[in-house]
Amino acid sequence: MLGFNGNLKVWVATAPCDMRNSFDGLSAMAREKLQSDPLSGAAFVFTNKKRTLVKILYWDGSGLWVVAKRLEKGTFSWPADAEGGRGKIALTPTALAMLTDGVQLRDGCKRPWYEPRE
Repeated sequence: MLGFNGNLKVWVATAPCDMRNSFDGLSAMAREKLQSDPLSGAAFVFTNKKRTLVKILYWDGSGLWVVAKRLEKGTFSWPADAEGGRGKIALTPTALAMLTDGVQLRDGCKRPWYEPRE
């Protein structure tokens, strides 16, 4: 079962990626671009140039998960690498949930396109 707890390490690729990739391609990106082991138990988050699609690669101990979310309207508020040059930043699981729920991480405000259904 897919579940993220408070101890989960989350690595976000700051540069856009080719979102045609799935298990093998995203694993290779985690190893080569993020210099991390995709089987480490961390979640690796990737987006496209338009910031309308997010894919998460996650190893749960028995297999890899690839989870995707595509926005029908608007874009994700993508964090930038403040230190520059690393190509990745760390997020907390709470910040990841905020990012995928349409909250601007910088201001803590919902994006203008975000209107949850009741």
